Amino acid sequence: MTFPGATSLNIALIHHPVVNKKAEVIGSAVTNLDLHDIARMARTYGVENYFITTPYRDQHILVKELLEHWKVGYGAKYNPARKEALSLVRLCGSIDAVIETLTERYGKRPLLVTTSAHKQNNMILYGKLREIIDKKDPVLLLFGTAHGLSPEVMQSADGTLPPITGKTDYNHLSVRSAASIIIDRLLGSREE
Repeated sequence: MTFPGATSLNIALIHHPVVNKKAEVIGSAVTNLDLHDIARMARTYGVENYFITTPYRDQHILVKELLEHWKVGYGAKYNPARKEALSLVRLCGSIDAVIETLTERYGKRPLLVTTSAHKQNNMILYGKLREIIDKKDPVLLLFGTAHGLSPEVMQSADGTLPPITGKTDYNHLSVRSAASIIIDRLLGSREE
């Protein structure tokens, strides 16, 4: 669903393959907060689609139940703004399925950009990615759950945004917080 003000930026919250704190490749669970809060942020900033990717059947059932409640059930009447935000959510089994969906939608493969709390070799700066989005070229921005995207996913990307850093050496933001900061840097007001 395209709405007024929508950009060519699409985001995906990846639940597999991600890594745990031991750097082992795992699958993580979908959380209600990530689903709602990232959808609300995405709708606010004009993200075109918000994909939830997980290969797990039980997680698909959970996401569908949550979406049904807020899009057509009691929640839709109780909170129409939440319904509107959650209309951006698309459920897919893999990153490849998301890329295929967007390639069909745009007629070309989207630029695949990852995020990480660590510097990578294939950095793409925020200003450069803003330029690409401003030209309406399709972009798919991946956010990892658990302790981040797997090395395989990171290596398959066309570029990785610089990590978010503060004034301390502590760097362990929730994915909801990181997504909000990153999307504000890409799509937020550029007023001084």
